[in-house]
Amino acid sequence: MRIDVLGAVRALRDDGSAVDLGGPRHREVLARLVAAEGRMVTTETLVDDLWADPPARAVGALRTFVAALRRALEPDRPPRSPPRVIITEGPGYALRLPREDVDVHRFQDALARARRNPDAVTDLGTALAAWRGPAYADVPGSPWAQRERTRLEELRLEGVELRARILLDSGEGADLVAELGAHVAEHPWREPAWGLLARALHRAGRQADALATLRRARTMLVDQLGLDPGADLQRLEMDILTGSASLEGARTAWTGPGARFGPRTTVDLARTLALAGGDALVHSRRDRLAAIQAAERTGDLSLTARIIGAYDVPAIWSRADDPEQSRAVVVAAERTLTALGPDGPADLSARLLATIAVESRSADLSGIELRRAQQAALQAEALARDLADPALLVFALNGVFLQSFTRPGLAAVRDRIGAEILDLATVHELPNFAVLARLVRLQAASALGDLDAATSHAEAAEQLAAITEAPLVSVLTGWFRARATAARSTEPGGPTAATAAAHYRAAENALRTAGMPGLHRGLFPLALLGLRLLHDRPAPTDPHLDWGPYRPWARPLVLLAQDRAEEARTALAAVPEPPRDHMQEAMWCLTARAAVRLGERGIAAHAEAALRDACAEHAGAASGMLTLGPVARYLAEAKACAGAG
Repeated sequence: MRIDVLGAVRALRDDGSAVDLGGPRHREVLARLVAAEGRMVTTETLVDDLWADPPARAVGALRTFVAALRRALEPDRPPRSPPRVIITEGPGYALRLPREDVDVHRFQDALARARRNPDAVTDLGTALAAWRGPAYADVPGSPWAQRERTRLEELRLEGVELRARILLDSGEGADLVAELGAHVAEHPWREPAWGLLARALHRAGRQADALATLRRARTMLVDQLGLDPGADLQRLEMDILTGSASLEGARTAWTGPGARFGPRTTVDLARTLALAGGDALVHSRRDRLAAIQAAERTGDLSLTARIIGAYDVPAIWSRADDPEQSRAVVVAAERTLTALGPDGPADLSARLLATIAVESRSADLSGIELRRAQQAALQAEALARDLADPALLVFALNGVFLQSFTRPGLAAVRDRIGAEILDLATVHELPNFAVLARLVRLQAASALGDLDAATSHAEAAEQLAAITEAPLVSVLTGWFRARATAARSTEPGGPTAATAAAHYRAAENALRTAGMPGLHRGLFPLALLGLRLLHDRPAPTDPHLDWGPYRPWARPLVLLAQDRAEEARTALAAVPEPPRDHMQEAMWCLTARAAVRLGERGIAAHAEAALRDACAEHAGAASGMLTLGPVARYLAEAKACAGAG
C-alpha cells in the first residue's frame, strides 16, 4: 500500500492499481492524517478541519468516512480484527504506515538526508521528481491544507536549490540550465536561485550568459525590491570575471535551514537572526517554524513546549509579517498546551500562553480568536507573576501589550505596561526587552501628543540598540522623527509640508528592506494622507500607491479627492469597523472625515461614539510612526455632523 499527497490525494496497491477512496471528504480525512505524520488527530480537530461550520451529526459522518477508508485500504482484513492502517488511538485516529510508503514523508526524509550528506543527492532528485502538482491539490479550501501546501512548497523549492548546489559543488550541473532557468522564472525573488543558474551556465561554458543572468538578477532586485544583490551574488560575479578556481567547486557542506542542527540549536539561531532584521528576520521565522515541527516529530511534549516558548523575541506591531506562519505557531502552541494538560509545568504553560498572545496579532484575528488571545495573555501574566520569573514576566507582558488594543483610547494603559517592562528589564539585565519597553513608551507618548517624552524614549532606544546590535530600532525611530516633523509642519515657523513628506519618504526607504511587511504595507501612503489632512489638503490620488490593509478606510477620501462623490458614498457604506490594532483611531478618524464630507449623519455618529475615549490622543500616532492630527478635531466634526439637521 502506498499513499501519495504531492499532487491529488491517492492510494495505490502494491501492483500499482488505484484504490477507490470515495468522495472529497474521505480523501480529506486521509490527507489530514497523512499531514499529522503518524501522530493522533483528535475527533474534534478533524471535525473542525473538515467543516467551517460543523453540522449536528459531524462526528457520526466522520466515523462513517473513517470506516469507509478502512474498508478501502484494508479490503482483506478479517471481520472484527483491529485495523492496521487507520487506527483508533485515544480520542482520535492515526495513520500507521511506514514513512517510505507515503510520498510526502519520503520527500522530507530525502531532503533531511541530503542536508546532512551530499551523497544522498540522487534520492533527493527521485523524491523531487515524485511531485505531481501542489501538495493536497484536491483539498483546495481547507485552512490546514493551505498551511501544509505553503510549508511543503517552501521545502520543495529548497530541495530544488539544494540538489542543484550539491551537483554544482561536485563538478557536475551543466545540464541544470533549463531546469534552473524555469525555476528562476517562476520564483524570481529567490536570490540564491539566480546564483545557481549563473553557476550552471558557467559550468556549461556560457560565461557571457552567466554574467548576463547576474545582471538581470541585480536589475530585478534593485528595480522591484530596492535591494542590492547580496554578497554571494557579488562574489560569484567577480569569480566568473576573474576565472576563479573556486568555481570548479570543491564539495561543500550544505548550511541551509536545519542543517546539522537540532530544534534547540535552530531556535537559538532563529532568535539571534530575528534581531538583525532584513533577510535574517525572514529566515528566522522560517527556521523557527522548522524547529517547532522538528520538535513535534520527536513526540517529546516537554521539548516541544520549550522550543515553542524559547523564541521570546520582543514584538512591537499588532499586524503579523507572515500571518500563516504566525497561525501555524499558535496552532502548535495550543496543541502542545492541550497535550500538557492543566497539571503541566507552570513555566512551560506560561511560555506557551505568552507565545499564543504574542503571535496572535490583533489586526489579523476574528472576534473569537481575539478573545482567546486576550485570555491567553492574562493567564500567561498571572502564571509568570506567581512564578516570580522576571524574564518570563516581560515576555508575558509583551503579549499583554499586543492584546491591549481592545478599543480606541488606551495609550495610557500601554504606557503603564511599557513602564513595568522597562523596570523589569533594567533591574534584571534584559536589554532586548528594555528596547521593547522604550518603543512601547515612545508609541504611547506619541499617541498622547507628548513629543518631548517620545523623543526621549527614541534616543534611549537607539542607545540600547547600539549595545544589543538591533538595527531595526533606528528604522522605527526614523519614522517617529518623520511623524514629529509632520506635526511641527502645522506650527508657525515650523518645517514645510514638503520637508515632512521628504522625511516620510526617507523613512519608507529604510523600512522597505527591513523584513517587516506587516508593518510596511500601506504605511507610507497613510503617512502622506495624514500629512495632507493636517494641512486640509485632499487625499493623494496616485494610482501606484499601495494602501495595503488600510485601503477600505482611505478609499472614500481618495474618491472624494477625484470628485467621485457617489462612488465615495458607496465605498463609505461598505467600510468595516477597523481592526483593534495600532491604527484603529486613525481608521475611525478617516471614516469620520469621509462621513462629514458626505453628510452621512449615521456613520458620523457611529465614528464619534467609537472615538470618545480617544479624545485626548492623536490619530495614527499610537504607531509612533505617523499622525493624522488630534482625534478631538475629527470628533468635533463628527459630533457636529451627527447633530445637524
